[in-house]
Amino acid sequence: MSSAQPTAHVESNEPAAHEGGGLVRLRLDIAYDGTDFSGWARQTGLRTVCGEIEEKLGAVLRTPLQLTVAGRTDAGVHARAQVAHVDVPAGVVPEDPGRLVRRLARFLPKDVRVLAVAVAPEHFDARFSALRRHYEYRITTAPFGAEPLRVRDTVSVPKVLDIERMRAASARLIGLHDFAAFCKRREGATTVRDLQRYEWSREGDVLTAQVSADAFCWSMVRSLVGAVLAVGEGRRRVEWIDELLGETKRSSSILVAPAHGLALVGVDYPSPEELAARNAVTRDVRTAPPGGGCC
Repeated sequence: MSSAQPTAHVESNEPAAHEGGGLVRLRLDIAYDGTDFSGWARQTGLRTVCGEIEEKLGAVLRTPLQLTVAGRTDAGVHARAQVAHVDVPAGVVPEDPGRLVRRLARFLPKDVRVLAVAVAPEHFDARFSALRRHYEYRITTAPFGAEPLRVRDTVSVPKVLDIERMRAASARLIGLHDFAAFCKRREGATTVRDLQRYEWSREGDVLTAQVSADAFCWSMVRSLVGAVLAVGEGRRRVEWIDELLGETKRSSSILVAPAHGLALVGVDYPSPEELAARNAVTRDVRTAPPGGGCC
């Protein structure tokens, strides 16, 4: 490809073109087993989800590119419904971008799949347009541990867990709070988040947490799970949660839950006509972290 062609850019404030010359923004829907990845974000010398997709998609389109993602998952964390966008030269985009799904399936490793590719609506930004992210966390209390087919996405906690105490503790975390006690601090980044859902369900020996928020700090979901597990095991009182919400820095008393029980299962976006307004609101309060897991 000629070096005179425009190259992809990341998180630009300039809109991508939807026809004609310039750049076209594509939305990618992605799933992966995070077990053997060092997280989403590009890291020199390490295998990452972003690195695999950028390399393979760049080879297919014969152009260098960079992805912007809805939520940068940590090492070992999975995704069933990750969303990313990429800006590519209009001349390399197939008439039907969905054809790229089959082509990528031939080159990507089996633990990461691009489920769909489409031209994104005007003003769409995988990160800044997102209204909320949804995560699940799976635990089994079975004495034999996780079933073999679920061992890579289910954490074994062979103890008696009081799910009603866990639900009571989770309910205290709902709402707009400063979650400093639950987050790894980043210089200049806010730890205020709107936690919109934190619920537990049980099916046999398996307990599943459903956690949703406008965004999450680095390691926040796993810290939320770790704190509530301490209550469920009887090691902490339900009221301890209120004390954590009053802290102004990361709490050493929270045992962070293992990564492999966590999966990103959904990202919500507004209607196309509301995308620009959503981007403006999100950009006003959130700056890009310098790598690592965050969303």
